[in-house]
Amino acid sequence: KISILQPPTTKSQAIHQHNPPYNKYCTMSESIQKQIEEIEAEMARTQKNKATNYHLGTLKAKLAKLRSELINGPGGKSAGTKNAERGFDVTKSGDTRIGLVGFPSVGKSTLLTTLTGTRSEAAAYEFTTLTCIPGTMKYKGARIQVLDLPGIIEGAAEGKGRGRQVISTARTCNLILIVLDSAKPLTHKKIIEQELFSFGIRINQVPPNVKIIKKESGGIGYQEMVPQTKGMNSEVCRMVLKEFKISCAEIILREDITVDQFIDVIEGNRAYIPVLYVFNKIDALTIEELDILDQMPNYVPISSQHQWNLEELMEEIWDRCNMMRIYTKPRGQIPDYDEPVILHSERNPTVEGSPR
Repeated sequence: KISILQPPTTKSQAIHQHNPPYNKYCTMSESIQKQIEEIEAEMARTQKNKATNYHLGTLKAKLAKLRSELINGPGGKSAGTKNAERGFDVTKSGDTRIGLVGFPSVGKSTLLTTLTGTRSEAAAYEFTTLTCIPGTMKYKGARIQVLDLPGIIEGAAEGKGRGRQVISTARTCNLILIVLDSAKPLTHKKIIEQELFSFGIRINQVPPNVKIIKKESGGIGYQEMVPQTKGMNSEVCRMVLKEFKISCAEIILREDITVDQFIDVIEGNRAYIPVLYVFNKIDALTIEELDILDQMPNYVPISSQHQWNLEELMEEIWDRCNMMRIYTKPRGQIPDYDEPVILHSERNPTVEGSPR
């Protein structure tokens, strides 16, 4: 049988046949990705010196806007999360939440089972965990929620392998544990850091001490409270603001920052989350290899299968989450040492700042 395609009878049918919505969005994403690659290539070719600060600042501002559009859809931040995938629907419970992020088959499920007792399927093949598995770990009287997230791959921030769902859920955590296989190359660490960075997560950083006050008139006011040695100046500031269509604002820099940090403040949607690198399967390493890993900051070597060094891991989790125990004492009675009140804060918690 030979089927003959009928020509479209209306203008809307013709537009729908030639430009389906899905293909249009895919073409737009490919176009944005191509522009990002071109800008990155131009930045790699450009030498870094005082004469090129202005040009590099322009490229970085354009790159930030394109990445925002790639993640959130056309319009970037103003478009919200209409086209971006949402995270896994997991109710937040306990005193704090930590997420296990890493490549497939690095031992995240075994670590969750060891820490919390919650059974998460583990096998010798990759992508065993296909959804978020929550568990609860009790340590020093605190209930800590642990999320076993599916393994991510390179290109996760662009949506490959449900990567956006994984990283969106990681943004809701108070601490991220990047689980790495000790026997695999350290390039895996760099890949995961880049994926988290592309999705707006700034690991082991604090928000820059920069004040941006938008106003209706008066142009751009620029003040430096400390000398800027990392590329920021009044010309670069005005250029970046122009790229984001901000013509009237008061800018106050209270610390020495980079152009990337200034763009993060303008975007206003970055997540500053502490990260701990967990090198699993150390039973396959030699003492010499462990000495090399020991030179890295923010890392803990463990073996989840043999339950090696888990006490140090839990102590590091406690310190990074900035939690403090308060034992209540009713009048005329002994203190309650079984159920302490847990204070958690992004900075150092204090008794004075606790709720009455």
